[in-house]
Amino acid sequence: MIEAVGLGKRFGDRRAVDNLSFDVKPGVVTGFLGPNGAGKSTTMRLMLGLDRGEGVTRFDGQRYRDIPRPMRRVGVLLEAKAFHPTRTARNHLRMLATANAIPAARADEVLALVGLETVARKKPKSFSLGMGQRLGLAAALLGEPDILLLDEPANGLDPQGITWLRDFLKAYAAGGRTVLASSHLLAEMELMADHLIVIGRGRLLADIGIAEFVARSSHTSVVVRTPEAARLMELLVVRGAKVVPEEGGRLSIVGPTQEQVGDLAFAERVLLHELTTRTATLEEAFLEATAGSQEFETARGVA
Repeated sequence: MIEAVGLGKRFGDRRAVDNLSFDVKPGVVTGFLGPNGAGKSTTMRLMLGLDRGEGVTRFDGQRYRDIPRPMRRVGVLLEAKAFHPTRTARNHLRMLATANAIPAARADEVLALVGLETVARKKPKSFSLGMGQRLGLAAALLGEPDILLLDEPANGLDPQGITWLRDFLKAYAAGGRTVLASSHLLAEMELMADHLIVIGRGRLLADIGIAEFVARSSHTSVVVRTPEAARLMELLVVRGAKVVPEEGGRLSIVGPTQEQVGDLAFAERVLLHELTTRTATLEEAFLEATAGSQEFETARGVA
């Protein structure tokens, strides 16, 4: 697993990362979310010791710099175009393999895995953003590591590539490995991640399962349709629920679960015509959780 403790980084008078601690456990895909400027990339660089700062990160009990053959333990993707522009894709991977005592044949295996076998002898300087991203993923997977640390791995990928990446990472984690991946594609993260670490302005906002994170949002509510709306609303408000009347005699209820609302209606003999749960999207829950934590905030309206 990954243990990050007290990570911190200052740029001038601004704290980019502020006493950030969290664990990333094996067996699940953990999504790393935050608004632009929240400190996600800086955090990952601190975890790997690439930036000077505060705190320590241990990968299965060791700091990254102390691991003898790091690519065999931790696969990393931070920069999609981190390769020599005149070396072929295959030779780029073979060089990395040699430095980490990985069999040279593994280079061809990962090129095929990410769909680049037909361009193995081409130079990456001609690659598109998506192809460069695939090569970066190939490098991260080269040593068959137990831990993956990926910054925006879906950036530049086409829909087929994103679907492959999602399925691959879920299967990789299901095999008992540890996966931490950041992304701005919230709809995709909703399909891929099991757990979330959410930061804003360098501070931890949430370290929670994705289902619970979404359920906590005020956009998740129980919807009831009843001819006795006023009476049910009074019963719910007394019990601390937030109730908002909607069109068609419906009530939107935040607080109690669908089962609790149904039990209350049964006990008080309130007739119900509809009882459902309206679940928030990850985007709605994320925007609510990070409100006021944006480094850059756009203006409302149209110029």
